Amino acid sequence: MDFQSFLSAITQITEEKGLSQERVLETVEHALASAYKKEYGKKGQLIKAKIDAKSGKVNFWRTKTVVDDTVVYIPEPVEPIEGEATEEPEEEKYAFDFEIKESYRPTEVELHEEEAAHMGEEVQRRVRYNPERHILVEEAEEQKLKLKVGDEQVIPVEQKEDFGRIAAQTAKQVILQKIREAEKEAVLEEYKSKEGEIVSGIVQRIEGPNIYFDIGKSLGVLPKEEQIRGEFYKEGQRLKLYVLRVDTTPKGPIILLSRIYPKLISKLFELEVPEISGNQIEIKSIAREPGSRTKIAVVSMADGVDPIGAMVGQRGVRVSAVISELGGEKIDIIEYSDNTAKFITNALSPAKVIDVKVLPKNTALVIVPADQLSLAIGKDGQNVRLAAKLTGWKIDVKSDQEPERPLEIEEEEVSEEEAAAE
Repeated sequence: MDFQSFLSAITQITEEKGLSQERVLETVEHALASAYKKEYGKKGQLIKAKIDAKSGKVNFWRTKTVVDDTVVYIPEPVEPIEGEATEEPEEEKYAFDFEIKESYRPTEVELHEEEAAHMGEEVQRRVRYNPERHILVEEAEEQKLKLKVGDEQVIPVEQKEDFGRIAAQTAKQVILQKIREAEKEAVLEEYKSKEGEIVSGIVQRIEGPNIYFDIGKSLGVLPKEEQIRGEFYKEGQRLKLYVLRVDTTPKGPIILLSRIYPKLISKLFELEVPEISGNQIEIKSIAREPGSRTKIAVVSMADGVDPIGAMVGQRGVRVSAVISELGGEKIDIIEYSDNTAKFITNALSPAKVIDVKVLPKNTALVIVPADQLSLAIGKDGQNVRLAAKLTGWKIDVKSDQEPERPLEIEEEEVSEEEAAAE
């Protein structure tokens, strides 16, 4: 084999698949070990291979794991009943499989039921002894091997370079399978690190209620429950999406996307407002009804920086870019305050507030002018509902012309400091 050509092929694979050269070499080594075992090895043996990075020579060896009776189970051979035919020759009585089946129980004449059940539980916690891949610690001591339980015994094997057609086909299948697995793992690791971030995606196909986006090295799925109500999608459309989470399935990683998650708003503003990434402005809270309206509370962390002005941008260019990305969703930007009454007043914007009375149980009574009542409440109660989500307070809005509340409610009023202490 021309080793330089081999390295060139490895480099090409790493560039095309986005994998590390070490990972591809490991895959090839695993395939060569499988081919050697197929051609020259025995069932149950553990064959390993290593490619010399300088000469290109491949070294093969086999290993055995040092075990004791706490790790493996060695059943005693069962004596056949006289006159009963046996299905396997005497010499194959210890040719056990590596895995223990759940239904396996050791058979022994007149074994007490409780003892049998207990023995079965012990067996299930251990693997069967296989002389091709295990060596008992007692045997290792007899051979004067300085090994303990869990160590590997390295056994030299005859070095081979020629493999048959079946072995070569096995190696090819192993390489293809391992590279596919490596690709899936690479995608999983990359997008796992992007959970909680936004990505740009192009609508690739629409299958029923689910929309599949091309987001680079993989496809992301936007399920119906994460879509903005009333938003339409067409193939080739480019959108910003929030990476909700990455799930692992037998078919590979599934990247779940969202267009309704509240943090999508803050991430979009981070792209448009450099003061956020510069820690001059902080987004304190977000309340959103996707596709309709969002309220966002911001605070300045640096002197001389107007948080609302920075978020809106010159002539509203920054907030307009976010609104456009969200298909026209209305966005109210309000200033956060540690003062509860002031924060609630700001949250009810654009309505004007006369007074805010802080009550027990995280409740606030807001007094507004009569002509501002419908504006404060909003269509279908949306404005006051979003203000409550934004502040974390239950807000009761009333007009200044409404009759006074019953006395018992007024007596329950407490100062803002007392409410905060509760």
